Amino acid sequence: MYPKSFASDNHAGMHPTILEAIAAANQGDAPAYGDDRWTSAFEEKTKEVFGAGAEGFAVLNGAGANMVGLALMLGRFDAIICADSAHIATHEAGASERLLGVKLMTAPTTDGKLRPDDIKSRLGGIGNPHESQPTVVSISQATELGTCYSPAEIAALADAAHASGLRLHVDGARLANAAAHFDCDLKTVTTDAGVDVFSFGGTKNGALAAEAVVVLDPSLTDAVPFLRRQSLQLASKMRFISAQLSVLLTDDLWRRNAAHANQMATRLADGLADIAGVSLTQPVQSNAVFASLPPVAAETLRQRYLFHHWDEAAGIVRWMTAFDTTPEHVDDFLDDIRKTAAM
Repeated sequence: MYPKSFASDNHAGMHPTILEAIAAANQGDAPAYGDDRWTSAFEEKTKEVFGAGAEGFAVLNGAGANMVGLALMLGRFDAIICADSAHIATHEAGASERLLGVKLMTAPTTDGKLRPDDIKSRLGGIGNPHESQPTVVSISQATELGTCYSPAEIAALADAAHASGLRLHVDGARLANAAAHFDCDLKTVTTDAGVDVFSFGGTKNGALAAEAVVVLDPSLTDAVPFLRRQSLQLASKMRFISAQLSVLLTDDLWRRNAAHANQMATRLADGLADIAGVSLTQPVQSNAVFASLPPVAAETLRQRYLFHHWDEAAGIVRWMTAFDTTPEHVDDFLDDIRKTAAM
């Protein structure tokens, strides 16, 4: 039996309020495939949070949300510009290439974040029939390295993409953590920043199999119901997904959960400062802590705790916190890190 996991926020259970929402939705029958009052409420809540022009579509998982959202903007010979560490490039088993049939134009980054120059450097083949055509820029918020794009950084990427006829997609599996880091609302880092399509992640923030595709470009919305069905992301009992998403977007539950997870990551990072042989490799801006530590210490810790060896050759590990991580969990973990680092 492991203590609290530091491997992923996916390892956490469900927030009690979300569990209550599922139970409440479990009373009696309701129409299937989204023709229910919970889904209608979620769609209205999407407009309330992200703006009147936002259209929300509930889906089953993050990779599926990315595939549906990206498919809206891509043709058969198109390409996606993304960071080399992007989730769509590293952790979705080639879904973009296999299911969408497009090329990924990856850009190397040290912090997981694209810059406008990364976009511009990959536009040389536009109009050349011998090359895939860049059509979409996709970023992760927060990134796979735990860093976050500020609203200004997203706006700069949107401007660079739109100036060349490209659209901007955001993989928002941890969008809530990024917004909590900047102490802003969700609209500020999406709609107001010029994003065209994004996913809103619930599963990593206290929900159970609940994600959403949010479309801000009105020219794209008509295709979503068909692509969602074709991509196997249309749930028959949609009310249970929609109920969770509505609760997350009500009374800032998304923020409370994400802010707490971020605070626990900061507590962990601060506690590492006086431990010899352990150092941060990325700034802590969300609920992820990337650190280097001696291999013996890492292996000893893994006998008791779950976490990822992010780069085993470089001795870099990733520690994740969640909405239900407590200060006591963090402090106990820090005590064990101190003991193993001193070995």
